[in-house]
Parts: sequence; structure tokens; C-alpha cells
Amino acid sequence: MRLMIVGHLEGHISAAGKIALQRGAKVTHCDDYQQAMGALRNGKGADVVMIDVKQNIAAFIEALKAERFSIPVVACGVGADSTAAVKAIKAGAKEYVPLPPDPELIAAVIEAVTEEQSSMIASDPSMQRVLKLADQVGPSEATILITGESGTGKEVMSRYIHKKSKRSGGPFIALNCAAIPENLLESELFGYEKGAFTGAVARRIGKFEEASGGTLLLDEISEMHPSLQAKLLRAIQERVIDRIGGKEPVKVNVRIIATSNRDLKESVKKGEFREDLFFRLNVVNIHLPPLRERKADLVPLAQFYVDKYAEVNGVPKKKISKAAQTKIMGSAWRGNVRELENAMHRAILIALEDEIEADAVIISDEGQEQATGTGGSKPAVGSTVADMEKKLILDTLDHVLGNRTAAAKILGISIRTLRNKLKEYGVTDA
Repeated sequence: MRLMIVGHLEGHISAAGKIALQRGAKVTHCDDYQQAMGALRNGKGADVVMIDVKQNIAAFIEALKAERFSIPVVACGVGADSTAAVKAIKAGAKEYVPLPPDPELIAAVIEAVTEEQSSMIASDPSMQRVLKLADQVGPSEATILITGESGTGKEVMSRYIHKKSKRSGGPFIALNCAAIPENLLESELFGYEKGAFTGAVARRIGKFEEASGGTLLLDEISEMHPSLQAKLLRAIQERVIDRIGGKEPVKVNVRIIATSNRDLKESVKKGEFREDLFFRLNVVNIHLPPLRERKADLVPLAQFYVDKYAEVNGVPKKKISKAAQTKIMGSAWRGNVRELENAMHRAILIALEDEIEADAVIISDEGQEQATGTGGSKPAVGSTVADMEKKLILDTLDHVLGNRTAAAKILGISIRTLRNKLKEYGVTDA
């Protein structure tokens, strides 16, 4: 885990850094947020940032967003200063940690970032076969293509393989090819030099260089434009990249893992994906079975997420009742592990009994009537998309008893987006 510390706070943050080092983290220290941005541009990656509350946290978070660095920020201040804490959270910080640092609290922050990222629950024979293959190829340098339906846990498997590799001490860098606009993806991958284009005010290291010595995950590789696929092929074959605006090629040392929820062979036939790149990526193929084919994993996974979100939301942990287990086992889980996780997050928040009752487990494929209007599975005729979106958001908020953070997670949107939507609907803060 890579921790970046920004600011000083009379030495207290440095003490937090020492605790993090003792817990196995790699720590980088920057005097201010401008220096931190420079370090990030130059490849000093971070999995979490702890920043002095006296720094301009809002400006820092806006700078991170502007340059597409997706890193959670934790604010730190001396004592339990509620005003500073609220200001930091409003600016976009994920947490506020009072200083002087408590070793257990620092450990909890680190664990919150790293938990579950590389752990696998695999009781079902179908997943045990997959894990056996992952264990075999993990220590190698082979490029790996992980396939499977959306929500089956392809990134978690990627992290598992990285942890099993000889590169486990190096960085694990993930880039979602579907989430980056086509005109920005090249600069994200390969970086750029100062002045390479309008807005390039400083050199920016790309993901290939940031992942040096470690693993680069190219998530949803099938969404990459064919023109960029040729440049990616060269990078993989020759282990060199060209920064945009650069004059000299740059050597890179990374292991590539790619994922896709599409049939890439079919994409090759349609001319949407380069055949030579497909063969380069498909040295080893690991296919993740959908959750409906992992029946033995359903209840253990469900309980794992119940325990996780009970802790996150500060509510008592509960066991899943037999009736709820039966309901879980009987669902097709079309959204796979991601859908199960959301359902269990919702369940621990709305369960009323000592054990999670069946009614608290709300499954989307059984709940189509609620989402689409009365009488069967037909859409609510006459309703606009905006109407349906509003109903979904308000129903989700109702299910989690008004907990906006939980609602945003379930809906897969940011808390800021949720807040703006509620303001649009005339729902004021309680």
C-alpha cells in the first residue's frame, strides 16, 4: 500500500507515516499539495493521501479530478476539531483523522483502503479450479486475459494474481479503458511532455511508467479504439512507449493483465479488435464463472459483505437467516458479485430482526414491479427516463433509511451527484 503524506502539523503527520511504515506501507512525504501533484505527475503513485487539514484540500481534490487521479483523500488535524472536519469532508475528503495519531486508527485507515482488494472467496469447485490456475501462472511474467460477465470480480482476480507474482512489492495500477474518453486515453497510458498540447503545463507520467516494476491492469480492453490498439501492441511487444510530445522512446518494465466482458474472438471477427493484439494478450486466459454457477460461494460471499458494511456503517453485525439464505440461493444474480454486494449493503441497513430476514434482501430481478410500475414487468408507460431515475434514487434512499453515503454506493454514483439530484427534486438536507 502506497501512502502519500501532505503537510506537517507539528510533526504529527510524520508520526502517522512512521506508524504506516511499520504496518507495511510505502510512504512518500510532500510539503504541500502542489508538490504532491508534481510527485503524482512524475509517477510517485499513491493508494491513499493523508493531508494536513490546513492545506487547501478543496483545491487539491479539484486538481486530482482535473488530472484524472482517482485517489482517496484523508484529512488530518490536531484534536477533534469538528469545524475543520466538516469543512474537509465537504471539500471531498473521505475521512477525518484526529492527531496525534492512534496506531489502531492509522491501521484501520490503511486496512480500509487495502481490504478485500486481493482476497478471494472460493468454496465452489468452479472457482477453486480458477484459483488453481491463477496460483500456477501468478509467479510467471505471462500476460493474462481475464474474461467474464460484468460484476464477476475481474479486478479482484487481477489484484490476486499481482499479489501472487514476483512483482507483488511493486505497484498495481489499474486503468479502466471504458471510463476514459477516447481522446484522453493515449495520454493516460503513455503520458505527455510539457507543452505537448494546450493544457499540458507540466510533464505527466502515464500508467505504463507509473506501473514500472509492477502490474498494469487494462480493464475492459475491448473498449479501446483500434487506432490506439496499435500503439498498445508496440508497447507490449517492445517494452517501450512514447510520451505525447516526447522525442525519445521510454523503456518500461510492467506485467500486463487485461480484462473484458465481451467475446474478444467475436470482436476480432467483426474487425473491432486487432487479432495480433488479442494473441499478445491471450497468453493465459482466466475465465471467471458467473455467480449463478458458483452456488457454494453465494452465502459465504453474502455474509462477507454483510459483515463489511455493518462495520463501514457502524451498525451491529448480523447473521443471515435461513429464509434469507434460501432467497439468496434462489436468485440468478444477473449483476453477479457486484449486485450481491449492493444487496447485502442494503440488507444490513434495513434489516429489523436479530438475523437478516428475507424481506431485507431486495433482489433486482425479483423487484422489477417496483422499478417499472404496476402490473408485471412492462415499463411504466408514460413515464420519462427522468421520472424513472427520480423514483429509483428516492426509493433507494428510502431503503437505506436516508443514509446518503449508502444510497450513493448502491446507485454507483458520487455523493456529490446524489446531492445535486436531491436538490433538483427539492429534497433538502435533514
